[in-house]
Amino acid sequence: MAAVEAAVAAAEAEGVPFALNARTDAWLRGHDRPRGEWIADAIERGRAYLASGATSVFVPGAFGETEVAELVDGIGRQRVNLIGLPGVPAPGRLEDLGVARVSYGPTTQRIALGALQDLAAELYAGGVLPDGIRPLN
Repeated sequence: MAAVEAAVAAAEAEGVPFALNARTDAWLRGHDRPRGEWIADAIERGRAYLASGATSVFVPGAFGETEVAELVDGIGRQRVNLIGLPGVPAPGRLEDLGVARVSYGPTTQRIALGALQDLAAELYAGGVLPDGIRPLN
């Protein structure tokens, strides 16, 4: 927590508008533990980050609505940031639950590169470019 406090203090000393999105990997590193343990750990860490000056807490993981609601209830409305993954509620529902932000990390890149890989396989197999390719530039 000292690093969070130092970063916030440095920004304040310089008069720099600053938002610190702290991260806890309580689920990523501990999802093999009982559910209640990793959720309690994420909430405890999230609260400690906020108390140290962070403005929000990123808790990556494939959460259902119940876990999202527990994280928001424990950490605070508009204080939890999540990653959009298969099985995570839709952005509108996350907003209703009080999530501050949802990001998609490498998922969009994986989708694009997967499509490119599929096209390359088709071309190497003797195929041609499909009709209807959208011009992007």
